[in-house]
Amino acid sequence: MEHVTLITGGSSGIGAATARALLQQGHRVAVTGRDGDRLAAFAASADAGEQLLTVSGDAGDATDVASVVNEVIGRWGRLDTVIANAGFSLPGTLEDHDPEAMRAMVLTNVLGPALLVRQTLPYLRESKGRIVVVGSVAGIRNTPGNLYSVTKWAVHALVENVRLLVAKDRVGVTLVAPGVVDTPFWDERGGSPQAAPALTAEHIANAILFAVNQPEGVDVSQLVVRPTGQLG
Repeated sequence: MEHVTLITGGSSGIGAATARALLQQGHRVAVTGRDGDRLAAFAASADAGEQLLTVSGDAGDATDVASVVNEVIGRWGRLDTVIANAGFSLPGTLEDHDPEAMRAMVLTNVLGPALLVRQTLPYLRESKGRIVVVGSVAGIRNTPGNLYSVTKWAVHALVENVRLLVAKDRVGVTLVAPGVVDTPFWDERGGSPQAAPALTAEHIANAILFAVNQPEGVDVSQLVVRPTGQLG
């Protein structure tokens, strides 16, 4: 039976690269994103027909998360893998941030993965599936005034919390923590990463697939993936 995967924040960057790789493996893939035009462009470029479902929605909104999960189950009847990838950062430090932008980042980056897990666990318990959460090297080291880093520390704690919750159910839980990756993520911070080296989205997609493709009974708990030469 074909595997069914749901990816949040999948219209570009790491999410899109992962979706493409899983489609090539034969997965049925559902992708969410806030920008309907980006989703449509991704769907056109992927050219995957009925194997791909794109759904506009906010990863930090409980109603949107429930809606997309219900749509996936209604269309394909099962869910084997969920990849919590949606997230964004703000330029500057918390001294510069608009409070409402701070709230939006916390909701997307922290509440979003928690909502996704909450909504999908009944189906993952049934399929003995896997949860992959995209964290960050920013979640294992601190930068002065970096609220994005705070959200990723919280995400990393969430992953271990969820692993303990579902270990008895034989649901796999993996944290993938990238270093610097050259993706549209940097558009929100004023451009591409200034300091070389950087990974590509495909590098992180390969790490995610490594976890997803493990045989039954093998759970990869954490993968930290930096470009060679990144010190922090």
